[in-house]
Amino acid sequence: MKIALVQMTSGPDIGVNLAYVDSCIRTAAAEGAQFIATPENSDFMVDGKDKKLAMALDEANHPFLQGLSQTAQDLGVTILLGSIAVKVSANKVANRSYLIHPDGTIAARYDKIHLFDVDLPTGESRRESEMVAGGHTAVVVPTEWANFGLTICYDVRFPHLYRTLAKAGATLLAVPSAFTVPTGEMHWHVLLRARAIENGAFVIAPAQCGTHDGGRKTYGHSLVIDPWGRIIAEGGTEPALIYADIDMTEVARFRQAIPSLTHDRDFLLA
Repeated sequence: MKIALVQMTSGPDIGVNLAYVDSCIRTAAAEGAQFIATPENSDFMVDGKDKKLAMALDEANHPFLQGLSQTAQDLGVTILLGSIAVKVSANKVANRSYLIHPDGTIAARYDKIHLFDVDLPTGESRRESEMVAGGHTAVVVPTEWANFGLTICYDVRFPHLYRTLAKAGATLLAVPSAFTVPTGEMHWHVLLRARAIENGAFVIAPAQCGTHDGGRKTYGHSLVIDPWGRIIAEGGTEPALIYADIDMTEVARFRQAIPSLTHDRDFLLA
């Protein structure tokens, strides 16, 4: 199975971002990719709660979802729309991911559960919970070639979520992201490799890169990781398409060799 990850620098213009993603997906499909994934915040990245709320749209009227649903149908490919801002109330959005079938229908939705509230040593402060309504439901989506476990960015720091997804049948764990540069340099690779190894699953992580509105910098380095923790494809720090050929039978081979998913035991804390 040939897959592709879209690495991008989302700006403040939804139309420009959609045109870039659509072009990338069409290029990837022409190169034989049957599954293409985009990063978190594919629709736009702006600085400030008021600007984000002013730009957010409800699901029924969101051009990104409508556009990529049509692209999937045009090309007959599966698309993971990493996430877009979906307005759910007057002062909140959902950070929502979509898996889109090749016929253009929505296979699944996932709202980011864990929200990134932090003051970084660099002086950068992020309060995702000020404008984002956190999700409450983990999602596994069966498809003809993999069972997708859907997550977003900061979720990667919560291993119990991935364990739950793997034990529910997930064989491919999606982590579309917009990691900051400082935390990316320290933790990006090791966290994603750990989630693959712990659960004997492929991990795909399409990422934002570059400098965004307000000066925020994201890390890039989109990754495809096999169940053994091997990095089989990696992006750099610029917008790009990252390709990988993956063999989903590798999941069964790993889980037979290291059957840790069946060895969890209840225990007491002394």
